[in-house]
Amino acid sequence: MATVTFKGTPMTLVGTEVKVGDQAPDFTVLANDLSEVKLSDFAGQVRLISVVPSVDTGVCAAQTKRFNEEVAKLDNVQVLTISADLPFAQARWAAENDLGNAKIYSDHRDLSFGEAYGVVMKELRLLARSVFIIDSNDKVVYTEYVSEGTNHPDYDSALDAAKAAK
Repeated sequence: MATVTFKGTPMTLVGTEVKVGDQAPDFTVLANDLSEVKLSDFAGQVRLISVVPSVDTGVCAAQTKRFNEEVAKLDNVQVLTISADLPFAQARWAAENDLGNAKIYSDHRDLSFGEAYGVVMKELRLLARSVFIIDSNDKVVYTEYVSEGTNHPDYDSALDAAKAAK
Protein backbone atom coordinates (compact mmCIF):
# COMPACT_ATOMS: atom_id res chain seq x y z
CA MET A 1 0.00 0.00 0.00
CA ALA A 2 1.17 3.54 -0.68
CA THR A 3 2.45 5.50 2.31
CA VAL A 4 1.15 9.03 2.81
CA THR A 5 1.21 11.67 5.48
CA PHE A 6 -1.01 14.69 6.00
CA LYS A 7 0.69 17.67 7.66
CA GLY A 8 3.41 15.24 8.70
CA THR A 9 1.07 12.73 10.36
CA PRO A 10 1.04 9.22 8.89
CA MET A 11 -2.33 8.23 7.42
CA THR A 12 -3.93 4.81 7.09
CA LEU A 13 -5.14 4.33 3.51
CA VAL A 14 -8.29 2.27 3.08
CA GLY A 15 -9.02 0.39 -0.12
CA THR A 16 -7.02 -1.24 -2.88
CA GLU A 17 -3.92 0.42 -4.30
CA VAL A 18 -4.15 0.77 -8.08
CA LYS A 19 -1.05 0.09 -10.18
CA VAL A 20 -0.02 0.85 -13.75
CA GLY A 21 -1.31 -1.93 -15.99
CA ASP A 22 -4.38 -2.65 -13.86
CA GLN A 23 -7.86 -2.57 -15.31
CA ALA A 24 -9.33 0.66 -13.91
CA PRO A 25 -11.94 -0.11 -11.26
CA ASP A 26 -15.33 1.45 -11.90
CA PHE A 27 -16.84 3.62 -9.16
CA THR A 28 -19.84 5.82 -8.46
CA VAL A 29 -19.52 9.45 -7.37
CA LEU A 30 -21.99 12.33 -7.27
CA ALA A 31 -22.15 15.27 -9.65
CA ASN A 32 -22.98 18.68 -8.22
CA ASP A 33 -26.69 18.09 -9.00
CA LEU A 34 -26.55 14.84 -6.94
CA SER A 35 -26.81 12.60 -10.01
CA GLU A 36 -24.63 9.50 -10.06
CA VAL A 37 -21.56 9.44 -12.30
CA LYS A 38 -19.40 6.40 -13.04
CA LEU A 39 -15.99 6.01 -14.65
CA SER A 40 -17.75 4.01 -17.38
CA ASP A 41 -19.74 7.15 -18.29
CA PHE A 42 -16.51 8.40 -19.91
CA ALA A 43 -15.73 5.20 -21.83
CA GLY A 44 -13.57 5.65 -24.91
CA GLN A 45 -11.82 8.75 -23.53
CA VAL A 46 -8.54 9.21 -21.73
CA ARG A 47 -9.35 10.18 -18.14
CA LEU A 48 -7.09 12.23 -15.88
CA ILE A 49 -8.43 11.69 -12.37
CA SER A 50 -7.21 14.43 -10.06
CA VAL A 51 -7.86 13.55 -6.41
CA VAL A 52 -7.82 16.25 -3.74
CA PRO A 53 -8.65 16.30 -0.02
CA SER A 54 -10.79 19.48 -0.37
CA VAL A 55 -11.15 22.06 -3.14
CA ASP A 56 -11.49 24.72 -0.43
CA THR A 57 -7.76 24.60 0.36
CA GLY A 58 -4.90 26.31 -1.44
CA VAL A 59 -2.99 23.35 -2.89
CA CYS A 60 -6.22 21.55 -3.88
CA ALA A 61 -7.56 24.67 -5.58
CA ALA A 62 -4.26 25.16 -7.44
CA GLN A 63 -4.22 21.51 -8.54
CA THR A 64 -7.80 21.69 -9.79
CA LYS A 65 -7.18 24.95 -11.67
CA ARG A 66 -3.92 23.69 -13.21
CA PHE A 67 -5.43 20.51 -14.61
CA ASN A 68 -8.49 22.47 -15.77
CA GLU A 69 -6.27 24.85 -17.76
CA GLU A 70 -4.02 22.12 -19.16
CA VAL A 71 -6.81 19.82 -20.35
CA ALA A 72 -8.11 22.57 -22.62
CA LYS A 73 -4.97 21.95 -24.74
CA LEU A 74 -5.50 18.18 -25.04
CA ASP A 75 -7.78 16.20 -27.34
CA ASN A 76 -9.93 13.35 -26.02
CA VAL A 77 -8.84 13.84 -22.39
CA GLN A 78 -11.42 14.35 -19.67
CA VAL A 79 -10.38 15.64 -16.24
CA LEU A 80 -12.37 14.34 -13.30
CA THR A 81 -11.53 16.02 -10.01
CA ILE A 82 -12.74 13.94 -7.08
CA SER A 83 -12.88 14.86 -3.40
CA ALA A 84 -14.98 13.95 -0.38
CA ASP A 85 -16.37 17.50 -0.27
CA LEU A 86 -20.13 17.85 -0.37
CA PRO A 87 -21.49 18.38 -3.90
CA PHE A 88 -22.94 21.75 -2.84
CA ALA A 89 -19.52 23.05 -1.74
CA GLN A 90 -17.99 21.79 -4.98
CA ALA A 91 -20.65 23.56 -7.06
CA ARG A 92 -20.04 26.83 -5.20
CA TRP A 93 -16.28 26.52 -5.64
CA ALA A 94 -16.57 25.67 -9.35
CA ALA A 95 -18.85 28.67 -9.96
CA GLU A 96 -16.52 31.03 -8.08
CA ASN A 97 -13.46 29.76 -9.97
CA ASP A 98 -14.80 29.59 -13.52
CA LEU A 99 -14.09 25.89 -13.86
CA GLY A 100 -14.87 25.25 -17.49
CA ASN A 101 -13.06 22.10 -18.69
CA ALA A 102 -12.77 19.88 -15.65
CA LYS A 103 -15.60 18.37 -13.66
CA ILE A 104 -15.67 18.05 -9.88
CA TYR A 105 -17.32 15.02 -8.33
CA SER A 106 -18.07 14.10 -4.73
CA ASP A 107 -17.12 10.78 -3.14
CA HIS A 108 -18.72 11.88 0.13
CA ARG A 109 -21.71 9.51 0.06
CA ASP A 110 -20.03 6.12 0.22
CA LEU A 111 -16.34 6.56 -0.69
CA SER A 112 -16.81 4.28 -3.71
CA PHE A 113 -13.93 5.88 -5.62
CA GLY A 114 -11.64 6.22 -2.61
CA GLU A 115 -11.92 2.58 -1.63
CA ALA A 116 -11.60 1.32 -5.23
CA TYR A 117 -8.36 3.31 -5.68
CA GLY A 118 -6.95 3.02 -2.14
CA VAL A 119 -6.99 6.73 -1.30
CA VAL A 120 -9.34 7.02 1.71
CA MET A 121 -7.44 8.51 4.65
CA LYS A 122 -9.16 6.64 7.49
CA GLU A 123 -8.23 9.15 10.19
CA LEU A 124 -9.73 12.13 8.33
CA ARG A 125 -12.39 10.56 6.04
CA LEU A 126 -10.82 12.56 3.22
CA LEU A 127 -9.18 11.40 0.01
CA ALA A 128 -5.39 11.40 -0.28
CA ARG A 129 -3.95 13.64 -2.98
CA SER A 130 -3.27 11.52 -6.02
CA VAL A 131 -3.47 11.42 -9.81
CA PHE A 132 -4.50 8.56 -12.09
CA ILE A 133 -4.46 8.40 -15.89
CA ILE A 134 -6.84 5.86 -17.43
CA ASP A 135 -6.56 5.21 -21.17
CA SER A 136 -9.49 4.82 -23.56
CA ASN A 137 -9.37 1.03 -23.03
CA ASP A 138 -9.78 1.43 -19.25
CA LYS A 139 -6.17 0.54 -18.42
CA VAL A 140 -4.33 2.46 -15.72
CA VAL A 141 -1.30 4.03 -17.42
CA TYR A 142 -0.15 6.39 -14.64
CA THR A 143 -0.50 6.62 -10.87
CA GLU A 144 0.83 9.04 -8.30
CA TYR A 145 0.01 8.77 -4.62
CA VAL A 146 1.46 12.05 -3.33
CA SER A 147 3.52 11.16 -0.25
CA GLU A 148 2.60 14.32 1.72
CA GLY A 149 -0.98 15.50 1.39
CA THR A 150 -0.07 19.18 1.48
CA ASN A 151 2.37 18.86 -1.46
CA HIS A 152 1.55 19.32 -5.13
CA PRO A 153 1.50 16.33 -7.48
CA ASP A 154 4.00 16.00 -10.33
CA TYR A 155 1.93 17.93 -12.89
CA ASP A 156 4.37 17.50 -15.77
CA SER A 157 4.59 13.72 -15.44
CA ALA A 158 0.81 13.37 -15.18
CA LEU A 159 0.22 15.59 -18.19
CA ASP A 160 2.88 13.77 -20.23
CA ALA A 161 1.16 10.46 -19.40
CA ALA A 162 -2.22 11.91 -20.43
CA LYS A 163 -0.78 13.16 -23.71
CA ALA A 164 0.80 9.77 -24.44
CA ALA A 165 -2.30 7.76 -23.55
CA LYS A 166 -4.55 6.57 -26.34
